[in-house]
Amino acid sequence: MKSLYAWILISMVSTSSLGLLAYTMISGHIERTYLQPVLQAMDELQLEDAREALRTGGPAAVSGYLFRLDRLFGTGHYLLDAAGRDIVSGEDRSAWLVRPQAVDSRGFVGAHFVVAHRSGDGRYWFLSVGPRQAHGGTFVPYYLVVVGAAGLLSVLAAAGVVVPIRRLARVVDRFGKGDLSARSKWRRRDEIGRLGRAFDDMADRLERLVVGERRLLEDISHELRSPLARLKLAIKLARTSNDPRAALDRVERHLDRIASLTAEIVEMVRIEGEPQNQRWEAVELKGAVEEVMADCRTEADARKCRIQIAGHVAGAIVCDRKLIERALENVLRNAIRFSPEHTAIDMELNDSPTWVTLAVRDFGPGVPANTLERLFEPFFRVDAARDSGRGGVGLGLSIAKRAVVLHCGTITAQNADPGLKVVIRLPRSPQATQGP
Repeated sequence: MKSLYAWILISMVSTSSLGLLAYTMISGHIERTYLQPVLQAMDELQLEDAREALRTGGPAAVSGYLFRLDRLFGTGHYLLDAAGRDIVSGEDRSAWLVRPQAVDSRGFVGAHFVVAHRSGDGRYWFLSVGPRQAHGGTFVPYYLVVVGAAGLLSVLAAAGVVVPIRRLARVVDRFGKGDLSARSKWRRRDEIGRLGRAFDDMADRLERLVVGERRLLEDISHELRSPLARLKLAIKLARTSNDPRAALDRVERHLDRIASLTAEIVEMVRIEGEPQNQRWEAVELKGAVEEVMADCRTEADARKCRIQIAGHVAGAIVCDRKLIERALENVLRNAIRFSPEHTAIDMELNDSPTWVTLAVRDFGPGVPANTLERLFEPFFRVDAARDSGRGGVGLGLSIAKRAVVLHCGTITAQNADPGLKVVIRLPRSPQATQGP
């Protein structure tokens, strides 16, 4: 069946119909097993009382007894002989005997509902005649009400499930066709509401990813355009230059810049690769920091800067060691790049039972306050010419941020007056922070 609405509706109507059928069968069984024996016993008792009244007081006593029954039950009662003649009035009432050969009979005769009970010796009939309309659909209106109510509830239930699913399907279809702003925006708390909110969360992440990747591709194309154009010009000049060596050096510098940019882009892609490619392990953070410091010592010595570390972190953190070291290295190299000569670069470690913090501060010029939030965007440079001159491509801090966020941590920057301070905050166990 292609329609969920029809499937739910048919299922609920079938369930209601089976329930009604079961109710009818149970009612019939109860009537046959319990009610009819009781009613037959009452008929037998009334017949015996009428015969006793006839034996002791004649037709007049029978008439008095039947009158009391008429007044009590609101129906007519009669004592007939075997041929169907009224004992009291002498009238022939054999036409009211629905099944003359049966011991008991119940059914409509004309405009009356007649209950007949024959004595064990076959000499008398006891009749109870009610002035009810002769039709077999006494309970049909009630059945129709039950069926109608069940059908209405089935329609409402099917609509309550199918309509929101169809609405969500339209939202998903819009999103799939490129409308990244499509959202369900549901506030309902049931399973369908959770499904809608799960889609909205997924759509938010996909939108950020798609928009970010589009912007990254635009930035990459922009960043590659300039060095490629300069490389092409350098090659042309090399062909006609009087100093081929200098021209080839210029070509080599442009190639180095393109290679550096490509390597940084590959690193960004690797960081956001498949989770199974990441190696989570317990790492002593101070040891990783000291290893990064040793790798950056040569650059610091070239600028006559000293790196000093304070604080400590007790125990280990669960992380991908290579990614964390790469993030720390990028932050530290960025601090070295913009530190004045003969200044210090301060690194401070702090910890808590669930988090560790690493702060890196230089004593350089800092950055304008309105650019602090953009420092971690791909290819963003406060001073493009200065950064380019010092060998940066504007991806170091972006790579650091992606590695930190992958570990459910945060990275922020703030002016330290003087200098810039970058603070990395990592959970001791990313799995405990975001769940398995």
